[in-house]
Amino acid sequence: MTTSTLTIKGQTTIPKEIRDYLGIKPNERLAFDIKAGNVVVSRASRSIAELAGSLKSSVPRASKQAERDGARAARVHRYLVKSA
Repeated sequence: MTTSTLTIKGQTTIPKEIRDYLGIKPNERLAFDIKAGNVVVSRASRSIAELAGSLKSSVPRASKQAERDGARAARVHRYLVKSA
């Protein structure tokens, strides 16, 4: 059995053996459940917001110049539509 000490602030260090078993890394979230009088620790599910940007796109990103040109064209189009 591995042990850990609770600080005055309510913090503790998860022993390396447990971190390795759970496959957790720094800044990952943990879930705590009470089942039959025992505390069960597991990796927390990740939210959609946390997953944002984690996948690479196969679509090439437009250049800064192309973005500026597109924004300029949109402004011109809005101006022409308003004045018509």
